[in-house]
Amino acid sequence: MIGAGPKFQSCDRAGASNAPDAARPVPREIRHPDRAQRSDRAHRWRRIASLSALVPLSFVLAQCGQAPGAGSLAANVQASNSNTRSDSFDDRFPKPQFRDRFPTASESFEQRQSGDLAPKQTAQGTSRGSASPPQAPYRVASLEPQLPYQRPPRPDDLTMLVSMKSSAFPYFGNNPASEAPFLNIAKGDRRGHRSYSGRVYWQDETYSDNRVLLHVPETFDIRKPGVIVVFFHGNGATLERDVRDRQLVPQQISESGANAVLLAPQLAVDAADSSAGKFWQPGGFKRFINESADQLARLYGDPNAAKTFAKMPIVIVGYSGGFLPTAWSLEVGGISDQVRGVFLLDAVYGELDKFASWIENHRSGFFVSSYTHYTARRDQELMHMLHEKGIAVSQDFDGPLRPGSVVFVETPEGVTHRDYVTHAWTRNPVEQVLSKMAATPALTRIAASGN
Repeated sequence: MIGAGPKFQSCDRAGASNAPDAARPVPREIRHPDRAQRSDRAHRWRRIASLSALVPLSFVLAQCGQAPGAGSLAANVQASNSNTRSDSFDDRFPKPQFRDRFPTASESFEQRQSGDLAPKQTAQGTSRGSASPPQAPYRVASLEPQLPYQRPPRPDDLTMLVSMKSSAFPYFGNNPASEAPFLNIAKGDRRGHRSYSGRVYWQDETYSDNRVLLHVPETFDIRKPGVIVVFFHGNGATLERDVRDRQLVPQQISESGANAVLLAPQLAVDAADSSAGKFWQPGGFKRFINESADQLARLYGDPNAAKTFAKMPIVIVGYSGGFLPTAWSLEVGGISDQVRGVFLLDAVYGELDKFASWIENHRSGFFVSSYTHYTARRDQELMHMLHEKGIAVSQDFDGPLRPGSVVFVETPEGVTHRDYVTHAWTRNPVEQVLSKMAATPALTRIAASGN
């Protein structure tokens, strides 16, 4: 019987229960041995399952402390693959629009050069962190073609007006045509000249400007064979308004390609008068060249070049009323042998014997006369005089310009006398003649040798 079974004695520890054995709960193992074994096995499997879940997590935590590598790329790939959305690259990273990169015309866009980003220097040479005044924006160069192309002006071309004692005026000598004083009119203390037309020009207004226009192109080289171009302007002209700005003579010199400099003395100021002034005097042209050589050397920047300029070959260009100082410079100027060429622009109004004499006696030089109907009769008369002297004359300027060339060029109707220095038989005729001269090796050798 149960009641007669052995009894369990009470525990001797303090606080232990004194209840009889029958009153204590029976251990689970004792009560159901097979059920306890099953419970123990289930408990072990639950622990294994928990540990297996923690292992992948430990790998992820370990990778978080490492640099990005194949593991992170694999994780990204898995995350990307697990994403149910199939966005493309363009969907996630849209291309920038033009308006995002460049502002519209109504927006302000201040641009700076890289130098603007450098630290600003104080007066003591140290950089300052304070804000500097805003820089003015600069324009972006247009990509639109600009036609026709215009070459920018040459900043190193040297052009200036210089007063010279040997220039044409003032002149107080005689008029060689009449042997009478040039200033043949007096009104009180004022003196003047009555021209062939009967008009009186006063000395203080018309014949007192002794300035000369000097021009040294950027490309001129004193070490190379060169030439001095002397330009005698026509009636009603000034050096600034007409020779420089309207007739573009300095520009034509520069554009010709010839190694040339320019001298243009002021004749009668803005008057219908062709008087030659000091160029009427024997040796007057030589004195003018010698004084000009010093001025050209100063302008060129080499005072030692004065001797070279003084011996340099000369080309005289006479336009319209400039025929008179041209003819007298050839006849009595004192250095006719130094003149290598004569170019007349609608200018044969007289003095034919002086032109014919120079052509006959200087066969190593060239002579060119272009004309309109205003001077056609005189040009034909000069051609006849040269034929009688046995000098060949050409009426075609398409060929080369050689030593001894004598060319007469008739220009068509519609060409105006006023614009003749820039529009004759060709555009910019002074430039064309000098270009032909520069392209002729024989003329270059003659200029270099001085013979």
